[in-house]
Amino acid sequence: MPLILFANSVLASIGRSVLDLLAAIGRLTLFCASALSHILRPPFYPRELFQQIMRIGWFSLPVVGLTTLFTGGALALQIYAGGARFNAETVVPSIVAIGMVRELGPVLAGLMVAGRVAAAIAAELGTMKVTEQIDALTTLSTNPMKYLVVPRVLAATLTLPLLVLIGDIIGIMGGFLVGTTRLGFNQAVYIQNTVDFLETWDVTSGLLKAAAFGFIVALMGCYHGMNSGRGAQGVGQATTNAVVSASILILAANYLLTEAFFAA
Repeated sequence: MPLILFANSVLASIGRSVLDLLAAIGRLTLFCASALSHILRPPFYPRELFQQIMRIGWFSLPVVGLTTLFTGGALALQIYAGGARFNAETVVPSIVAIGMVRELGPVLAGLMVAGRVAAAIAAELGTMKVTEQIDALTTLSTNPMKYLVVPRVLAATLTLPLLVLIGDIIGIMGGFLVGTTRLGFNQAVYIQNTVDFLETWDVTSGLLKAAAFGFIVALMGCYHGMNSGRGAQGVGQATTNAVVSASILILAANYLLTEAFFAA
C-alpha cells in the first residue's frame, strides 16, 4: 500500500509538471500571436521604435564586435592545429569564413544580445508592472502591447541581422589577422580563398537565423517582463528567466533552421 501511494505521488508530480509546461507554452503562444497581430495594425510609434533600435542595435555593437573578433582568431588557430594533422592547413580561410557566417556569427551574436537585451527588457517591463505604469498606460487608452512590446520585437528582429553582418566581417577579419601574422598565410591568398569558397546562401542563411534570434530575444524579454511577479524578487526572477529561455530557444532554433537550410 505505501508503494502504491508513493507511485501515485510521483505520477501526480510528473503530471503537474507536464500540465504546467503545457500551460506556459500556451501562454507564450498566445502572447506571440498577440504581438504579431499588433505589428501591422495602427497606431504606430516610430519614435519608440527608433529608440529601441539604438538601444538594442547600436549599443550592442561593441560586445558583438569584440566577441566575434576573438572568436574568429581562436577559430583560425584551432582549425590550423587540427588541419595540420592531415596536411590540410590551407582550409583555414574557407572554414573560418563559412563557420562564422553560418553558425558562430548568428549564434554568438544572439546569445550575447540575449544576455544584454533580454535581461534589460525584462527588468524594464517588470519594473513598470511593479510600479503600475503598465496599468497607467491602459488607463490612458494606450495599448501596452502596441507601445511596449511591438517596438522592441521589431527593433530586435531588424537590427540583429545587421549586427550579425558586421560581426561576420569582424570575425573573418580576426581570422585574417591571426592567419597572416601568426600562421604565415599570404594576405592575398587568404582573402582569395575566403572569397572563392564563401557563397551567397551561406551569408543569407546566417542573416535569416539572426532575424529569428532577434525575435526570440525580444519576445522572451517582453513576455517575462510583462508577466513578472511583484516586488524586486519577481523582477529579478523574470530577468533570469528571460535570459535562460532566450538562450535555450536560440540554440534550439539554430538546430531547426540549420536542418531546414542545409539538410541533404
